[in-house]
Amino acid sequence: MITVEEARALLFDLVGVLPSEEVPLAQSAGRVLAQDVVAGRNQPPFAASSMDGYAVKAAEVELHAMFKVVGESAAGHRFEGQVGPGQAVRIFTGAPVPEGADFVVIQEDTDRRGDLITITDEPGSKTNIRPAGVDFEIGTSISAPRLIRPEDVALMAAMNTPRVTVARKPVIALISTGDELVMPGEEPGPDQIIASNTFGLQALLEGLGAKVRVLPIAHDTVSSLETAFGLAQGADLVVTIGGASVGDYDLVSDVSQGLGMERSFYKIRMRPGKPLMAGRIGETAMVGLPGNPVSAMVCGYLFLAPMVRRMLGLDHVVPPFLTAQLTEPLPENGPREHYMRAVLSDTGIAACADQDSSLLSVLAQANALLVRQPHDPAREIGETVQYLPI
Repeated sequence: MITVEEARALLFDLVGVLPSEEVPLAQSAGRVLAQDVVAGRNQPPFAASSMDGYAVKAAEVELHAMFKVVGESAAGHRFEGQVGPGQAVRIFTGAPVPEGADFVVIQEDTDRRGDLITITDEPGSKTNIRPAGVDFEIGTSISAPRLIRPEDVALMAAMNTPRVTVARKPVIALISTGDELVMPGEEPGPDQIIASNTFGLQALLEGLGAKVRVLPIAHDTVSSLETAFGLAQGADLVVTIGGASVGDYDLVSDVSQGLGMERSFYKIRMRPGKPLMAGRIGETAMVGLPGNPVSAMVCGYLFLAPMVRRMLGLDHVVPPFLTAQLTEPLPENGPREHYMRAVLSDTGIAACADQDSSLLSVLAQANALLVRQPHDPAREIGETVQYLPI
């Protein structure tokens, strides 16, 4: 058996950064930027007023000073003339500051009668003008790679960028295996259960930016598995769930190798998730997950998620361990790295009482995986431990 770190390195060898594609700006949120976006204009492109008021010459601004209003500057409609001595232009927020003016007296500090205004309150030293290019200038860039947030979309729109180059979404085919499984909504037989891993993994992977194809459940026959692998053609990564162990009905290994899979490894020194298999069929990466629900999801967090981030070209594909203090004691750990479902709170972290790898209800209550190294000694309340948020 190999370690988690060794397994992850081998999995990274199976996938690479995917080609990029161009999408409309409106469809870019949540995608990974693959090419820098560079501003071709200043923002704002002109000196603009930050307040409603009157544009005047700064040298003339003082309490009780009077000015004659000679025009108006509104957003989208600048004052075309020039502000001379003793003159003011009515101006609104976002409007271009007229030539000759370098100060905006806010309207609350003035009294207007006809075409004359008087500064009635101390105007202060703030000019209330946003200089041209104060937000960004020509040549300012948004650097790739990065996950595009709504704020980034707004910035790129302001840069007048109608289309964005992003990483292509990895296509992942999910194949659940086993005669005991039926899809949600179907009526299970007396010896059957509902397929759950597939949908938890689909949600996880799509949340990371992948395009997931959920294939029909493969029965425990060679022909059914071969059909499922055939339906997975064109995927960047094929993930099987269940059937990768050593039982009489665990056929994934034999069928995949019969289809030409070059196996990279089988079994990891960890719990849950020990019977994990990986390799390559032609140009397509393949990962065979264990069938226990919690084992499959934990392997999704630890291995599939970093693979997706790698295919998207992100810099940080493996989240670092965080630390917290125990609020409940822990017994000595065994010979395998253990990822325990745990609850992180304001006071610290506690492992869930039951770590059975079939219990999805416990996983749903957890918000962290408490990480134990092999042969980690017993831990007491208040000791610092490592965890991964989920």
